[in-house]
Amino acid sequence: MASSHSSSPVPQSNSSDAFFKKEVDATKRFRPVQSLPDVCPKEPTGNPSSLHDSPSLVVDQQRWTIYHSKVNLPAALNDPRSPRNILHYTNRKSLRERRFMKGARIFVLLKIPLTGHYYTLTINPGQIWNKYLSTAGGKGNRDAASSKLLQEKLSHYLDIVEVNIAHQISLRSEAFFHAMTSQHELQDYLRKTSQAVKLLREKISKIDKVMCEGSLRVLRLSLTRNNCIKAYNKLKLMATVHQTQPTVQLLLSTSEYVGALDLIATTQEVLQQELQGIHSFRHLGSQLCELEKLIDKMMIAEFSTYARNDLNRPLEDDCQILEEERLVSLVFGLLKQRKLNFYEIYGDEMINTAKNIIKQCVVNTVSQIEEIDTEVVVKLADQMRMMNFPQWFDLLKNIFSKFTIFLKRVKATLNTIRSVVFLVLDKNQKTRDLEDTLQKNSAKESLVDSEVAYLTHEGMFISDAFGDGELPAGAADSASQRNTSPNSEPCSSDSVSEPECTTDSSSSKEHTSSSVTPGGVEMMIGEDMKLTDLELVRLANNIQELLYNASDICHDRSVKFLMARAKDGFLEKLNSNEFVTLSRLMEGFILDTEQICGRKSMSLRGALQSQANRFVNRFHEERKTKLSLLLDNERWKQAEVPAEFQDLVDSVSDGRISLPEKKPTATEERKPAEFLIVEGQKYATVGTVLLLIRIILEYCQCVDNIPSITTDMLTRLSDLLKYFNSRSCQLVLGAGALQVVGLKTITTKNLALSSRCLQLIVHYIPIIRAHFEARLQPKQFSMLRHFDHITKDYHDHIAEISAKLVAIMDSLFDKLLSKYEVKAPVPSACFRNICKQMAKMHEAIYDLLPEEQTQMLFLRINASYKLHLKRQLAHLNVVNDGGPLNGLVTSDVAFYTGNLQALKGLNNLDLNMAEIWEQKR
Repeated sequence: MASSHSSSPVPQSNSSDAFFKKEVDATKRFRPVQSLPDVCPKEPTGNPSSLHDSPSLVVDQQRWTIYHSKVNLPAALNDPRSPRNILHYTNRKSLRERRFMKGARIFVLLKIPLTGHYYTLTINPGQIWNKYLSTAGGKGNRDAASSKLLQEKLSHYLDIVEVNIAHQISLRSEAFFHAMTSQHELQDYLRKTSQAVKLLREKISKIDKVMCEGSLRVLRLSLTRNNCIKAYNKLKLMATVHQTQPTVQLLLSTSEYVGALDLIATTQEVLQQELQGIHSFRHLGSQLCELEKLIDKMMIAEFSTYARNDLNRPLEDDCQILEEERLVSLVFGLLKQRKLNFYEIYGDEMINTAKNIIKQCVVNTVSQIEEIDTEVVVKLADQMRMMNFPQWFDLLKNIFSKFTIFLKRVKATLNTIRSVVFLVLDKNQKTRDLEDTLQKNSAKESLVDSEVAYLTHEGMFISDAFGDGELPAGAADSASQRNTSPNSEPCSSDSVSEPECTTDSSSSKEHTSSSVTPGGVEMMIGEDMKLTDLELVRLANNIQELLYNASDICHDRSVKFLMARAKDGFLEKLNSNEFVTLSRLMEGFILDTEQICGRKSMSLRGALQSQANRFVNRFHEERKTKLSLLLDNERWKQAEVPAEFQDLVDSVSDGRISLPEKKPTATEERKPAEFLIVEGQKYATVGTVLLLIRIILEYCQCVDNIPSITTDMLTRLSDLLKYFNSRSCQLVLGAGALQVVGLKTITTKNLALSSRCLQLIVHYIPIIRAHFEARLQPKQFSMLRHFDHITKDYHDHIAEISAKLVAIMDSLFDKLLSKYEVKAPVPSACFRNICKQMAKMHEAIYDLLPEEQTQMLFLRINASYKLHLKRQLAHLNVVNDGGPLNGLVTSDVAFYTGNLQALKGLNNLDLNMAEIWEQKR
């Protein structure tokens, strides 16, 4: 039937390119029936009919409305009034393309030519059939002929499809029949397998009834029994937890905060692990949290009360700790709750207590003084300022003693708190050591187990690997555990109420260690003290710092007390003895606090230094003023030496610089001496120098009494010695005493006495230097150079005085020898006057200066005499020729030599008078 129809030949092509080319051509020739509406306005053309299709502002003069407008493609596709949008459009387009490609591949395989009907059929299949039916039912010959032609083409295509299907079946017939045969064999195998499975199930059912059902029932009952035991234990645990709150209240009533906190922590852990999800305890956890917060507040309040009671106890010589067991319990509780700033409460109480100590001491002292009317003078500071020095000194001494007891009490309490912290720290260290040991043991046991397993696997016995007695302890323990564990049961049937079978939380099984505080209080330290070593060490350091702060607080309050009394210049008006007494008291208190607390506090020391500096300034100014007045009234005559000054010098000679106590009875019996004896040497002095020595010793003794002012005293003493040297030089060498005191002239005796006084001071400078050097720090030794400079200045001054004495005689020689004439009688008047003046000079200085110095002085005077005589002889042309003139001069010189050597102490003086003659050339 297909061959009778005239149809286009089937396209023969071996490549798909021809198909795609033909497909593209088909899409170009045939336009889809349903296409998108034209969204662009048509351009005006010359055809009037085309202008009638759409409104035009140029050609069509009809009224144009908004309904005639057409917009661009996106606007038309997104129009909400249209059922079609861009997504719907793209989906439909892609679906049509996929259908077209699928059908086209089939047509290619079946060798059917693609026509416009195929494309129309794939795009809209209903449209072509409706068109075919409407055409077949028409009356026109043309329509009938086209429909008949279409029918023949379709019949031809159907035949082609049937032929291709039969061809494909014939190619795969062998595989088809093989599959049918294999299916029959498979059904036979399945039937046999089903029968074998049924038989096996019957045998297993019989075995289950005979051998397993009873044993499984026993296991099931045992499991039920264990579950009942667990339920019973759970109920017991619930009953115990139910009693938590009443027990906590009971513990809090006896201040057992640590026990209450441990109970709360254990209960919370049980609720989270053992009793999680119990409906009746759903609010217990939050209640326990609130109770724990309340305990925190109670412990802080309790610790504050304890600190107040401990510090405000009567300050007696009793430094025992108040209720040590209570303190240790509070500290453990605060550490358990990580309230690590509790020591700040104790610090605040210390400040308040220190204030109250001073206030109470002032009130008690004022109430015992009748001269102070408390009704008139209301303020305590004003009342304190009305005290004299002995009363105020006793008050300060009482305050210092109270502060010392207060610091000892604080130290005892803080040491107890630190001991608790160190106990917890030690417990942490031991716990870590124990964990490390357990880890090492477990590692050794695992190593032994692996070795045993290896030996057993190799077919050896353990006794072959280890000798008798060489089996490690870990291996023996593990072996014994392996031997006993299979036969051991966790609980026997009669031990339901035994503790071993009770279900407990891990916190109830934690290890605790018993520790004893220094006071003998035994505490149980649990492992729930979750504090790091760093936190504990920092807390211990803070507590130690609190002890230092206690010392600083006492010193600060003492400084304020001193400053309140020093406002009216009271401390600056103290004499040396009073200030030394005050300084010793303060130094003693400072040393006591340093010994108690172990650290220096600088506030009171600084205040003492400040007052000491003021005292030094006043002390120095008073003595410098006194020395200035003494020098201005000094007539530079030898003074008698009272016995007390000789005793003073003798005490210094013994190696100690101190002012001896006055002995009035002994002093009256002893008469003043003419000279001051110092180490066997006689010193003729003036009264000013005697008092200066006493002043110097006062400086040295003040340094012993107040070591903190050593450097200041050294500077002031240097200034005083320099002042004496310069002022004495002005008065004697500079002849200032003529105007100041009214002396007629400065005699050689005045000069010699001044030189001897300077020598006495120079004698004591090395002793003073050694005294200060022993009390200076090594870095302060550079200050000792002041004494070296002073010594040099004094020696220069002494040399100037000696030069002045020589200059006096030199001017006398120049005056007398310039008029000398060589003539009779012998001795001449000139030489008589010279010998007379030399005798006067010797008489003036011999008792004042030592013999050695007198000889040295007269040797210098003799040298000056020889120089002037030689010059005069040369002027007179007298030579050593043995003539008459030479004989006269020789007689005069012999007279001079005899008189000079006849003076006391100068008999062995080598005058060497031959130098007066000119040497012959």
